[in-house]
Formats: sequence, C-alpha cells, structure tokens
Amino acid sequence: MISLVEQLQAEALDPSVSVVSLLLKAKAPATKLDLQDLLAWVNRELSGYAQTDDIPPYRMVQGEYKAWNPYHGWQPIIFSRSVKVPATRGVTSAIDELEHYSPKARESLAITMGVEEKAAIPHALDFAELNARLLECCRRRWGDRLRGHDETIGERLVRDRGALLPLPPTPYDACEKMAARVSSLSLVRYRGNDYSVPTAYGHREVLIRGYVHEVVIACAAQQIARHPRSYQREDFVFEPLHYLALLEHKIGALDQAAPLVGWGLPAEFATLRRLLEARMSKPGKREFVQVLRLLEVFQFEDVLAGVREAIARGVISFDAVKHLVLCRIERRPPRLNLEVYPYLPHATVATTLAKTYLSLLAGGVS
Repeated sequence: MISLVEQLQAEALDPSVSVVSLLLKAKAPATKLDLQDLLAWVNRELSGYAQTDDIPPYRMVQGEYKAWNPYHGWQPIIFSRSVKVPATRGVTSAIDELEHYSPKARESLAITMGVEEKAAIPHALDFAELNARLLECCRRRWGDRLRGHDETIGERLVRDRGALLPLPPTPYDACEKMAARVSSLSLVRYRGNDYSVPTAYGHREVLIRGYVHEVVIACAAQQIARHPRSYQREDFVFEPLHYLALLEHKIGALDQAAPLVGWGLPAEFATLRRLLEARMSKPGKREFVQVLRLLEVFQFEDVLAGVREAIARGVISFDAVKHLVLCRIERRPPRLNLEVYPYLPHATVATTLAKTYLSLLAGGVS
C-alpha cells in the first residue's frame, strides 16, 4: 500500500499523467482503507457534482452570463438592478470533461444554468398573443427605474412620445410579395416549397405574401389559401380541403390522395365512412367526401357533432349529417324524413277497426 501511495505522489508531479488516471488509482487505497470521505470525493470528481452537492472552493469560477442567439452566437445578458446575479458559479462537470480546456489556448468554459435559473421564454399560439403578452410585461415595468436614470420607464415613455412620428394611415405589411402561377396539381411554389390552393384556381395567376410564420396566397382580391410557412427544402404543404371538390368527381383516387395522408380526423369520421361504404358501396365514398366538404363551410366542432349524432341515430347519409349540423347551428330540433333512407326497415301499421276489439272479446285472433 505504501508503494501505491508513493507512486501516486510521483505521478501527481508528472504533468504527462492525466488527472483521471490519478483519481482512478486513488480509488483503490480509499476502498481498501475504508476512507469514505476520500472515496465520495473521488467519485464526484469522476462523475460530476449534482446541483445539490457542496461545490469545493477550487471549482468556483467567475465569468460572464451569456445566452445563445441562433443568428449572432453567444450574447451577453444584461440584468436589471432588481435581479441578484451571483458573481461566481460552481463547475459541476466531470473531470474528464474539463481536462481538454487549456488556459494557454484561451478557451472558454460554458456552464449550463439550472432549470430554476433559466429565463422564462414566452410561448404563444400566434404573434397576436405574443404581442399581447409582451405588452403586458412592458406595462408591469413602467414603475421601474433603470441604472443611471432618475425617471421611471413610464415617465420616460410619456416624454419620448412627444418626439415620436405618427403612425402611417395603413399598417405596414411585413412580408415578401411575389407573383406566381398555380400548377396543374394546384400547387404554388414559394422559396423552394410547394403550397396547395383550391383546385378551382388551377393555372391562374396568384399573389404570394410570405411572412415569417405563414404564407398567404390570394387571387385577384380574394384570399384563397393560408399555410404555416415551411423552412425545409422541396417540401409539400397541403390543405386537404383544397382537393375535396376534385375527389368528389374522381372518387376512385380517395385512398391514394397524397394531400389526405396524415389528416388527423377523429375516429367518428372513419366509422361514418365504413357504414356508408357498407350500405351504398361506391356511392358511399362520394357521400363521405360530401360530408368532408361540410368542413369548407361549417366549423369543425359542428360537423363532428353532426357526424356523432348521425351515427347515434342510425341515419347514415350526407343529407342527414348536413341537416343535423344546421339544426345544431340554428338551435332547433332535427326533423328527419326517414322515407328517404331505403336501407331502413319499414313498418306497416294497419287502421284500427271496431270489430278488432270485438274479436278480442270473443277470444278470436285477428
């Protein structure tokens, strides 16, 4: 054991020996001599420290807080005076992750902040919601005073408004405008990607407005398509509703239609299609597409409710679903004419006669 300790002392003075190798060799005498404190220290150095562990003083470093900007790289973070930021941070990484850093090469060491210390990144469904949240955050800071200023942010804003120019009469449309022609597949190409439009606008000239988050396509003065913008290359962005009018006439292409692939409809639509095809075969497919075309006019929730009620009532047809959807919107009870459903069983009710009751009294059978 003495020779191993002397060997460790000799290797500790040798700059060519790695720290990881020394720590691994130190585990043997620590385990043999049951030195729990030494063994725990070696294990933490080899595997890294947890956020709840006491970081040794030699692992405390001073640095600058920065955040990663995908366009400009690491950028300094400017904290207000109300936020207390510690001047030092503990390095919790394992020793093998730190050995390749060289002070002579002037390399920087990035320490990831804990989850509880990360800045809250706002999440919003669209830019309108994001702007509303940012406006609320700005208004909450109107009473704050920044370093080097005697006035609050709200007081400075009132003074600065006097020097601001008035807003233009019409809001600025922050987009790229481009003219294009619809292809034979009802697609419009913008920035290397194809976006769908209704089939009725094939081979027509359209105007594309490319925003940061979406692509809007207009024909003349009418907006005909709106898609989330794709930043891929050679991507296809489909709206299934754009192709339903064509599929209603070419019903054989329903199962192979690429725009309908991945359309996440609820299970009730698949049940309705199965019942329609079981009762009417090929015409049932066409009626199913007609039910889907109701989504072009009505809200998705209303059409889904109509499909569910039609299945529950056993009236499986396009006319029944449309009638139930209209009744839901107009808030009136449905009045379905069952004579137009030939697959429903018919019941014949004879006219009641007085002699029928006499036969019952006599014990006869009518």
